[in-house]
Amino acid sequence: MLRLGRHAFGEDEALMMAIVNRTPDSFFDKGATWAEDAAFERVRLVASQGAEIVDIGGIKAAPGAEIGAAEEKARVVDFVARVREEFPALVISVDTWRAEVGDAVCAAGADLLNDAWGGADPELVDVAAAHGAAIVCTHTGGVTPRTRPYRIEYDDVVRAAIDDTLGYAQRALDAGVAKDSIVIDPAHDFGKNTFHSLEITRRLGEMVATGWPVLVSLSNKDFVGETLDLPVGERLLGTLAATTVCAMAGARIYRVHQVPETRQTVDMAWTIAGRRLPARAIRGLQ
Repeated sequence: MLRLGRHAFGEDEALMMAIVNRTPDSFFDKGATWAEDAAFERVRLVASQGAEIVDIGGIKAAPGAEIGAAEEKARVVDFVARVREEFPALVISVDTWRAEVGDAVCAAGADLLNDAWGGADPELVDVAAAHGAAIVCTHTGGVTPRTRPYRIEYDDVVRAAIDDTLGYAQRALDAGVAKDSIVIDPAHDFGKNTFHSLEITRRLGEMVATGWPVLVSLSNKDFVGETLDLPVGERLLGTLAATTVCAMAGARIYRVHQVPETRQTVDMAWTIAGRRLPARAIRGLQ
């Protein structure tokens, strides 16, 4: 069983986490959901498409203008409360590394803290525990939040990702986060070059074999773009190819921009892998 705040999911469920950016400078949608009403329409859309989780972020991951905790909270806290009121069945995740922000969004109704920066604020686990929230433990190679990796090297990037995420998971357990509310994420592109992200994808089964539920965030990432030499708006097919590999390996949560396309890809891969039955199967039986 996987518990994300007030919501529980069985082992046979693969979950779609739809990205909702409350930023004016997001790399994929270029600020399309910066305005609150536009962001709320995005939530309505992805909920209607079957996303179980929305991941709300107030700061883009790439370098840019300095955004303090007060501004980050202004972008996400009231929005979380609004989403919580209208969509009680939706898992609300907030993409933040700051404990101060995490505390405020959990008080407003968030179920999950998606720390994309590998525990840069060590108090975030305490916030998750205090609110009974779930947490995503990522591997970033120790890079500073909102910085790009430069000539970073690993003896074995998969081993590093496993060791760091399991260490983070243990810190969460020690802080009081429930075992079934901890997710690990190799964090494609974060603290990694394209070759690292490709190796993580190829060997994702090693992370799944740890027994912790694995989240992957592949959607339109630079490793896809560099592999295929394609700009951000043309990376869907490459994203879905990487998604298929991760789905065959057993990843549980998929952080995505395009929900229906990813759902079909994951459902097909999970069915081929024997984790899911076909929606119907009458061919040759009638």
